Amino acid sequence: MDLFPIFLKIASRPCIVIGAGHLAESKIESLQAAHAKVTVIAPEATERITDLAAAGEIEWRQREYAEGDLTGNFLVVAATNVPAVNRAVFHEAQEKNVICNAVDDPPFCDFYFPSVVRRGDLQIAISTAGASPALAQKIRKDINAQLPLDAGDWLTDLGNLRREVVAAEPLNEERKWLLHQLAQREVCGYDQCPSRTFAREHALTNPLPEKKS
Repeated sequence: MDLFPIFLKIASRPCIVIGAGHLAESKIESLQAAHAKVTVIAPEATERITDLAAAGEIEWRQREYAEGDLTGNFLVVAATNVPAVNRAVFHEAQEKNVICNAVDDPPFCDFYFPSVVRRGDLQIAISTAGASPALAQKIRKDINAQLPLDAGDWLTDLGNLRREVVAAEPLNEERKWLLHQLAQREVCGYDQCPSRTFAREHALTNPLPEKKS
């Protein structure tokens, strides 16, 4: 089955995790990193998850999963060590149009958690569609070893410069060419950065048309 690759905004959206063992920990942390509103349902929890709940970072409902728990949620992760429970969660999710991931059970997943390399806002996600998470992790390690540690800072400076270019340049092929050129150059934050100077000189020769009053 072909997957649709997407980076999804889930900040403040209600997401629920069924299970609070070691399988659930990394999934909860991934949801937290995206600023989701996380609820966990499980009769017992690891020390890490207990600490998160005590700190008010997640809500932990200390009980077994029951049908109806998914109501009002955007996304669910079924992460118990009981396959029958995970599949019951998946079936409820299907009925309520809640996207579901059943950990380590690919046929009962609407989406997979990729292996991710992060540098600030730069994210590179690797998926094998559940066929081999170990291979995805190996590729992540390979990319992580090659990607400069300051790539996130570079992206921040490039993004700031892009906004300057968009404000100064008309929307046309010249602007598109310039943005692609800047993405291949060293960009820095200070005002006299060579790339910033290059962008300003280009803007002088390609000014925005004057607005008609």
